[in-house]
Amino acid sequence: MLSYQHIYHAGNLADVHKHALLAWMLSYLTQKEKPLTYIETHAGRAMYDLGDEEALKTAEAAAGITRLKDEFSDHPYGRTLEAFVQEHGDTAYPGSPMLAARLLRPTDTIHLAELHPREHAALDLAMSPYRVNCHRHDGFALAHSILPPTPRRGLMLIDPSYEIKTDYDTIPKDMRQYARAWNVGVIALWYPILTNGAQDKMLTSLMGAHQDAFRHEVRFAPAKPGHGMIGSGLLVLNPPYGLEAEAKRISQIFSTL
Repeated sequence: MLSYQHIYHAGNLADVHKHALLAWMLSYLTQKEKPLTYIETHAGRAMYDLGDEEALKTAEAAAGITRLKDEFSDHPYGRTLEAFVQEHGDTAYPGSPMLAARLLRPTDTIHLAELHPREHAALDLAMSPYRVNCHRHDGFALAHSILPPTPRRGLMLIDPSYEIKTDYDTIPKDMRQYARAWNVGVIALWYPILTNGAQDKMLTSLMGAHQDAFRHEVRFAPAKPGHGMIGSGLLVLNPPYGLEAEAKRISQIFSTL
């Protein structure tokens, strides 16, 4: 139940899709001086070395950020990545908590949840230079316990591994409760697009309950023959103004693959 480690998939095409949209949303939200709260329910270790044996074993980054980084050179995602590489080396890659910490301001509040003991220890170490709250806690439960947050303005990223298959069944209920508790929050759910359609029932339920949600998907070839993930999706409640146009731009990038 706690076997998933993102290092095997860091920098892959799903990460590029998710992180580009996240970076754009955070950059947009910080245009206003008012402080905000960032919450991440499944944080991982925040900092990855794409030269590690685990990352090289799958080589997913080669088809992902290594291939597409030039497409994001003039983008909050690409600029943050470039600064991070200059500080930590050519194979360094920032996960979503690190992207958030570097895009947000000292006046903003960050809550990161990670239940895996080794990943949490790495997260705590990676984030030690920043003013963040790292919780070794179930992310879904943490969100229920702190919503609505202070400050009330902000964004939450829900990014589970879906290794617990019941997540597809329980997430719609969680999302309804989060939306009621934090009706002004930007709530973003990442999900994989799988050949077996495991995500379909969840998405039907979510779109039925949140008809104003913004949903964006990109498709790509499986990392290896027989792999089940063929795309990446993000569903956003209270999407920031301009997100649809930005998503169309990202769709154009993925259409060239």
